[in-house]
Amino acid sequence: MSSSHDTDAAARGRALREQIFGAEGMKSLLDADDFTMPLQDAVTRICFGEVWDRPSLSLKIRSMLTIAILVGQSRPAQLRNHVKGAIANGVSKEEIREILLHATLYAGLPAGADSWREAGAALREIDAY
Repeated sequence: MSSSHDTDAAARGRALREQIFGAEGMKSLLDADDFTMPLQDAVTRICFGEVWDRPSLSLKIRSMLTIAILVGQSRPAQLRNHVKGAIANGVSKEEIREILLHATLYAGLPAGADSWREAGAALREIDAY
């Protein structure tokens, strides 16, 4: 049974997820089945409805942090989505380039190189290159 807080967080999360990632970012939620829905619910409700929605950091700063963390974790596919979202949140191409360079120094060249490749592809996909 869900509480009204859970319902509110889910609604905020859906709205924020769509604001940042557009229809493409909602696809995994809309296509979720009985098996994958618990993950999509947690991502929507907790990640976006509770954490990303907190007022102390702007969406721009959260996007910048997320890009750096994803470089460090060597998660280029996730990074591609978050680069697109970062542009929507006001992060410039130049800022993304600096984040990638800085994170590559600390995360290592293999993770960084994959991230640069995916970030460039994401920027080209949304005509921000």
